[in-house]
Amino acid sequence: MAGEAAIINTAARASLWLQPHRIVLILIALGLVLSAAFFMRWNWLPQYWEMGLMGIWRALWILAVTCALGFLIAVPVGLAQAAGSIWVAAPAKVFCTIIRGTPLLLQLWLLYYGLGSLFPQYPWIRESWMWPYLRQAWPYGVLALTLSFAGYEGEVMRGAFAGVPQGQLEAARAFGMSRWKIFQRILLPQAFYRALPTLTGETVLQLKSTPLVATISVIDIFAVAGKVRQDTYLTYEPLLLLALIYMAITGILVLALSRIEARIPVKVG
Repeated sequence: MAGEAAIINTAARASLWLQPHRIVLILIALGLVLSAAFFMRWNWLPQYWEMGLMGIWRALWILAVTCALGFLIAVPVGLAQAAGSIWVAAPAKVFCTIIRGTPLLLQLWLLYYGLGSLFPQYPWIRESWMWPYLRQAWPYGVLALTLSFAGYEGEVMRGAFAGVPQGQLEAARAFGMSRWKIFQRILLPQAFYRALPTLTGETVLQLKSTPLVATISVIDIFAVAGKVRQDTYLTYEPLLLLALIYMAITGILVLALSRIEARIPVKVG
């Protein structure tokens, strides 16, 4: 009986996929792929595939590092706004307002061309262990993307912390739990669960922001596509491949974060 039920479920799922409109869309997509494969020039791929892989790797680690560091900053920023005194809530609010109120490209250029141009003027910085890093472009890209993610996600975490029922917090205080235990066992798990759907969207937006680091000479996958266009005078082929790569990364990110969201056993409310 179990085997027959599995066969029936499989047939039902297959029939859902074989709807007429889906068959038409699949045929259109297949036609576009075959047209791109046979009528466009892809002979430049063997020359640039190593550089492309390095660009993908650089975009991915910049995304991972900036999201992780940005979330670590966003948690205290959101908590300060939701439950802190005016002395900590006001600076956190000002930080989020500045980050959300100015373009990310402007922040990136202010850090790289502004702050980065100040360091060479101080001999003690040029002689320190920090100079090999400060003279490169990627630390400023990582810093700008981290602050941007923290600013936007800080507002999300503020709403998530504020949404935790006050009755749970009062009950925890009545049981004598310390502030750290209340934060660790009640506030943070529920706030993280509430913010997780938005966190998925913010992570995808962060991925789409990583090409901005190419404007300060960091060679990510977007910069590699630009180099291919300059060297080969081809426009559509590298951009189409770039769009396909970003769509694949976005799909993997959404799928992975959806799996994480489904596995978290926290009950809200």
